[in-house]
Amino acid sequence: MTDNAAASMPSRTDIAIVGTGYSGLCIAIHLKRAGLHDFVLLEQAPTVGGTWRDNHYPGAACDIASNLYSFSFEPNPNWTRVYPQQPELKAYVEHCVEKYGLTAHLHCNARVVEARFDEAARSWDLALDGARQLTARVLVSATGGLSRPSVPSIEGLSAFAGPVFHSARWQDDTALAGRRVAVIGTGASAIQLVPEIAREVGQLTLFQRTPPWIIPKPDRALSAAERRRLRRHPSWQRMLRGIDYAMREYRAAFFTRWPGVLKVAQARVLRHMHGQVADPALRAQLTPRYVLGCKRILLSNDFYQAIQRPHVRLVTEPIARIAPDGIETADGVLHPADALVFATGFQTDGRVPYPVFGFGGAALADAWAPGPQAYLGTTVAGYPNLFLMTGPNTGLGHNSMIYMIESQARYVMDAIQTMRRAGLRAVNVDPEAQRSFNTELQARMRRTVWATGGCRSWYMAPDGSNPTLWPDFTFRFRRRTRRFDLEHYRSWTAS
Repeated sequence: MTDNAAASMPSRTDIAIVGTGYSGLCIAIHLKRAGLHDFVLLEQAPTVGGTWRDNHYPGAACDIASNLYSFSFEPNPNWTRVYPQQPELKAYVEHCVEKYGLTAHLHCNARVVEARFDEAARSWDLALDGARQLTARVLVSATGGLSRPSVPSIEGLSAFAGPVFHSARWQDDTALAGRRVAVIGTGASAIQLVPEIAREVGQLTLFQRTPPWIIPKPDRALSAAERRRLRRHPSWQRMLRGIDYAMREYRAAFFTRWPGVLKVAQARVLRHMHGQVADPALRAQLTPRYVLGCKRILLSNDFYQAIQRPHVRLVTEPIARIAPDGIETADGVLHPADALVFATGFQTDGRVPYPVFGFGGAALADAWAPGPQAYLGTTVAGYPNLFLMTGPNTGLGHNSMIYMIESQARYVMDAIQTMRRAGLRAVNVDPEAQRSFNTELQARMRRTVWATGGCRSWYMAPDGSNPTLWPDFTFRFRRRTRRFDLEHYRSWTAS
């Protein structure tokens, strides 16, 4: 799925969508289905796919079941596993591009370097790499919350003699077989890739700062007979999707209202770990000291087995510096390594990965200096006609982001349709509506497990607020975004 010819890039468009992951494609598909064709899809990479293009490390897979991690309007009866793996997820995205005729709107290798609102024209001027320019009335930023790898600044990193890369920038041409490999981080990507590379490397040293809570992953292959049933009876797949959604959704009450219940669930999770890990000293290193759910809960059936292999070692001493031939920890021990893999997650501050300037040339980065916030996670006061997909406080700790994405997409589509019907050139959310929404949001956040669970997570901002997660049931987010509430916006007519 590659670029349209560069010559076909228009100079003007009605709607510019930046990003071609699930959220960008969801908006584009809604536009096509509504008969609106004056839009472009801008992608900085050579191909589409977003998260599931970039994260192709060994073992990369989703921790949401396949029936739920797909568009409600585009079910896929051909998933081969209950929990989809990266190649199938990427193929699903590419299928959606082809089926809904998005190729004609697609421009890959088109990185946005700046977006600036033109107050006189009530439109957005986009500067793209290669000195290209594009003007759009509406700007939809669908760059994703997990798109910019985070690599910690560690003394001596530049002097390391071997290959160094982040899990989201996996170097397929780097052979790890038989080599001494150091992996920094024990988050979601490490839990998946460590068991895979442990099968081939000569020695694996895993550096852990904080142990995660890990629960079994109820994954299995789907038989040919099961896939035939899904193809012949779409209602069966819809029912399975509904059941999966409901089972996940009820957990929101424990995360957001009664986090004490999660402490009870910890005992069961610990029993699972004790059944998997024989060494008491290793169990102590792997046991979290915070409430289940405070940080992201991880799913794995093979991580504990991998960490107990004879050639795999878990190191919990803090990293002091990186030497040309390994990693030195605070206790003065040098851990030899031929290759270094960062499984350290992403920059999760919610910020748009290119400069955005709104009314009066105000930079969005400055407006968000105290912490990102938006109205319904979608619009920001002072930045007219800018819609954020998976913006602040739309993340989840218990259910599928696709549900949130589809909710936001419906809100954005209703905004676009409302503007067309009313002859509006621009809309800008009222600052007081945004303040009121976020005050309510953070008040609810104070009783959640993310605020009370005793951990430091990427969900939280330095000031103690949580600009990342939605602190309620997802159906309540959908209810609040079911229609575009023009009464909370200032608007300008086309004239």
